[in-house]
Amino acid sequence: MPAYTHGHHNAVLRSHRSRTAANSAAYLLSELRPGQRVLDVGCGPGTITADLAELVGPDGRVVGIEPVAGVLAEASALAAERGLANLSYEVADVYRLPYADASFDVVHAHQVLQHLPDPVAALREMRRVAAPGGVIAVRDSDYAAMTWYPELPELDEWLGLYRQVARANGGEPDAGRRLLAWARAAGLADATGTNLLPSSSSWTFATDAERGWWSESWAERTTRTKLAETARAEGLATPADLERIAAGWARWGADPDAWFAVLHGELLVRVS
Repeated sequence: MPAYTHGHHNAVLRSHRSRTAANSAAYLLSELRPGQRVLDVGCGPGTITADLAELVGPDGRVVGIEPVAGVLAEASALAAERGLANLSYEVADVYRLPYADASFDVVHAHQVLQHLPDPVAALREMRRVAAPGGVIAVRDSDYAAMTWYPELPELDEWLGLYRQVARANGGEPDAGRRLLAWARAAGLADATGTNLLPSSSSWTFATDAERGWWSESWAERTTRTKLAETARAEGLATPADLERIAAGWARWGADPDAWFAVLHGELLVRVS
């Protein structure tokens, strides 16, 4: 099972819970229809998954999967709270999906491929379970393309450290720019290649509330999560290094002029 760089500390889950279909899957929304069958790969706490279930309606069917049970209890509780009888969750491995060929009209993965040692194999398996006439939709951030103001050495250090840890775990933190290449390598392009629809979008953190939330999240994630544990274990950072980076995040978040943008690569694959 691939190592998940972030882990499931509450500081991470707070960020994941903020994700919705509107702010994290807008490029997919025009493809959704009532009655569709949807697979959400790497669903996490299920906020995007629940939105997808509402959008395909009661005649649709949505399955959210994670490689370990982890947050699925929280995701199931959210589905129950929102009265979504068309939504279920299962433990499953993206490399060996327990579903028949052509089982789903939409196969979706948000911030998943960047954590996988073999994203091309994952895309091939996602293609296997996607039905003709359906779509595969993937979206991943691109850490090297993140940008911020003011320029602080601690945030430069954070970015370099994160990319080292992600790669030590077998992932690719600059995944957004690679989605199209991975899809071609997986054989997802048709004869013309026009079935591959790349795009990009961003998250921006610049209001007082957004800066506070983003900086507090990353300060805590830098010192208390799986990221910090791996950085120490791999000899990539000392506890003092991590505390210094966290203090830099706090200083950034307190600056009223501070601004941070996260670029995401996106790809829709029309399945023939």
